[in-house]
Amino acid sequence: MILTNVADQATTNKEDKIVNNRLDSIRNANFSNKDKERTPRMEDYLEVIYELVQSKGYATTVDISQYLNVSSPSVTKMVQRLDEGEMLIYEKYRGIKLTDKGISIAIGIRNRHGLLAEFFKLIGVDEQTANKDAEGLEHHLHPESIKKIEKLVSIMKDNPSLLDP
Repeated sequence: MILTNVADQATTNKEDKIVNNRLDSIRNANFSNKDKERTPRMEDYLEVIYELVQSKGYATTVDISQYLNVSSPSVTKMVQRLDEGEMLIYEKYRGIKLTDKGISIAIGIRNRHGLLAEFFKLIGVDEQTANKDAEGLEHHLHPESIKKIEKLVSIMKDNPSLLDP
């Protein structure tokens, strides 16, 4: 009976340690997000603006509102924040122009999205789901994780037989 209690206590201590590690990870992720000068939502705006400019030469607050499914006043407020952060230049009634900093961020997010979507498709996820999942993850992965996924995708493409059932 004493041995059972010792084993139970060891299991409980191990489970407590796992829970505490997970809680610490959550806390650390949230503290590091507060220190960032940009949020995932800001990155979404930059990505949409970049894509709009690439496809039609310009982006308006109305376009952004439609693609992100948010109100025009919300777009205006975020665009002003991005302007203050020197990620774009916004002149009311004149349009939106990404700065070099904004372009760099948008291209980085676009590349992350492409890499993640490609990874998901390689493991058999359909394109629509792959893009949806990539959209959810592209803002939250550490650069080291992205590098590892990039290496894995390269290995998978070079060795397609690895993916055979």
